[in-house]
Amino acid sequence: MCVYVAIPEPTGTDSAFNQRSLPPYLVALRSAGATPIVVPLHEHQDRVARLLVGVQGVLLPGSNFDVDPQRYGETPLPECNPPDPARAAVDELLLQDAFSLHKPILAICGGMQTLNVWLNGSLVQHLKTAVAHDPENEVSQAHPVRITPGSRLSNLIPRNSPAEPLVNSSHHQAINVLGDGLLVSAISPRDNIVEAVELDSRHHFVLGVQWHPERSYTHSAFSRAIFAAFVQAAVVWQPRRIEDSVVSA
Repeated sequence: MCVYVAIPEPTGTDSAFNQRSLPPYLVALRSAGATPIVVPLHEHQDRVARLLVGVQGVLLPGSNFDVDPQRYGETPLPECNPPDPARAAVDELLLQDAFSLHKPILAICGGMQTLNVWLNGSLVQHLKTAVAHDPENEVSQAHPVRITPGSRLSNLIPRNSPAEPLVNSSHHQAINVLGDGLLVSAISPRDNIVEAVELDSRHHFVLGVQWHPERSYTHSAFSRAIFAAFVQAAVVWQPRRIEDSVVSA
């Protein structure tokens, strides 16, 4: 069975960034058994909507922009990167589609922050902590994460892995107030920064991680397990029936 996953271009303002950052996501999706459908950021909304009809999952990648703090009622700090209206508009369409039809969602780094704000949460605009959350991209093990026992994410930790896996990291913002319906799946134990979230639902796969499993896919069994679980959720996804809307999570 061919499974299609929608993934937006990371940014609408920096083609060089897209050329660097998008390929690892595409390789990871293909390796996990999915066919990525790249969503251009400057298409008409009706064309994006038509693309979404044929996909079974949504991956929100990271980017070099920041979510506009005005969306969660704050004034931007000087350390904030500019917002990206084109990416924000496409993310809105993808999230509306995925939540309306219960399509699986994997949100990575900035994608997790977007997910949180979309669900009425807020962000720490600029981290000030002793932990290296934004080292050089080549750093593959920036800091450990403590996984919440019993979470969806905890079921993806490979056997014989460390109790607190080491992950890469590349972000200067983080979740402050959790979005509606989200649970904390992992934290950075040294400073309690939220490192992963998931939807409090047995029936809807929604997982966000603050690190970049696409960059470590080839050498990390944990990263491969994250993509595998997401793609498997897309494989078994079925269009939501009208009567399902009255069934609680």
